[in-house]
Amino acid sequence: MASPPSPPSAAAPARLVVLVSGSGTNLQALLDAIGDDPAGFGAQVVAVGADRDGIVGLERAERAGLPTFVCKVKDYASREEWDAALAAATAAHHPDLVVSAGFMKIVGKRFLAEFGGRFVNTHPALLPSFPGAHGVRDALAYGAKVTGCTVHFVDDGVDTGPIIAQGVVEVTEEDTPEGEAALHERIKEVERKLLVEVVGRLARNGYRIEGRKVHLGHVGE
Repeated sequence: MASPPSPPSAAAPARLVVLVSGSGTNLQALLDAIGDDPAGFGAQVVAVGADRDGIVGLERAERAGLPTFVCKVKDYASREEWDAALAAATAAHHPDLVVSAGFMKIVGKRFLAEFGGRFVNTHPALLPSFPGAHGVRDALAYGAKVTGCTVHFVDDGVDTGPIIAQGVVEVTEEDTPEGEAALHERIKEVERKLLVEVVGRLARNGYRIEGRKVHLGHVGE
């Protein structure tokens, strides 16, 4: 995968489009971290997109005065048409990075052609272990003693893109399949902090992708 150009300097914060499907807690973590100092953080959220109406994530965006857009799969004749529409709606805001903050749809070829190497996602497990929609449940069922979260770039697989950073969460004796939600919440706490840290570093310092390795910092450092 070719490396994207380094994001703009701190004088011109990187433009972020954030995609959400639910409560938008990761979006809120980014908004809180950026605050009134996008130049200091290195990035600013310029729009929020979603795959459904009436979600808290969109309400958070509207309270922050951000433009929003919604692309519902059911409104298009095919998944490919939806993917093209999502890509066009996202591109209209000229993002340097696109952040999946709990976006629960798998994008397709058109979106990745536009934003490959610039689309950041989180996953509630230590990839490459336990990919897919049930990472927390699968780690518990396997008997893992540690799990966590992964921030990675999206490619055309399911949770297979180059890993940017990971955070570890211990699995305790109290963590049972019936109590999956408690473990998931602990993972989310780590995930929010890690996503904010990673997006800030990508925006401020640039990065390059060489095969499966992501190098944070300006090329040549």
